[in-house]
Amino acid sequence: MQSDSNSPSPSNIASTNSNSSPGRLLIPRSQRRKFFLQFTLMTILGWVVGGIISIALERILLQSLPPEVFVQPTWGIWIRLLTSVVFAVVFGADQALALRHYLLPWLWMLATSAGWLIATSVATAWIGYISSIAASLNEALSPELGIIFGFLSTILYIVSGIWLGLFQWLVLQRYTAGAWWWIFLPSLSFFFISILIWLLSVVQYLIPEVIRTAILYWSQQGVTAIILGVIPAIGLCTLKRKSHRQTEVSGM
Repeated sequence: MQSDSNSPSPSNIASTNSNSSPGRLLIPRSQRRKFFLQFTLMTILGWVVGGIISIALERILLQSLPPEVFVQPTWGIWIRLLTSVVFAVVFGADQALALRHYLLPWLWMLATSAGWLIATSVATAWIGYISSIAASLNEALSPELGIIFGFLSTILYIVSGIWLGLFQWLVLQRYTAGAWWWIFLPSLSFFFISILIWLLSVVQYLIPEVIRTAILYWSQQGVTAIILGVIPAIGLCTLKRKSHRQTEVSGM
């Protein structure tokens, strides 16, 4: 397939950034709408495809391995870790495809994969710890404490997004100026995801019970994928390239 001569390739991204005038946007204004749609759609695609592949891989492993293997709980941990890595790589790779004309895609894929794995692992560990505290209280857990534990779990989930933002920022700071706020952008995404999922839980009783579980599951997945695409896409469209001098200093 013939490549577009007007589109920069990964090999000359660094030189393109170096020659950019100070304050020039990472995503040119003329390409914003196209990029916004591409990045959002690729994020949704990565979420769906990564989820399907990771679930299929987990089922294949569970069905193919002998039952005596699962006597040891560590095997379950390794399988979950493997499927999480597969999902993170697919998710990061799909986003990287949308960014391939603006920065080195393999860097973004690695940063997003590693950041996602650490963020979700930290969130899962904290939420599990809080759940264990709540379970230890047994019947002594009042409705007020239940709300507090739920709120605390949500806060920790939101804060864990900083890990994803930090890893992605390590890539973006090579090409853009003043991108420190990106560290907190995934947490903003997680915040909106939490709000919308809470709203879905509020209106769930308006859905017929026969299809309630399926509707809620796919609605939550859809909301999560869309937000993870829309908010970073908006953020990327506001970033400015480094000047030639800034690029030289950062490369030292």
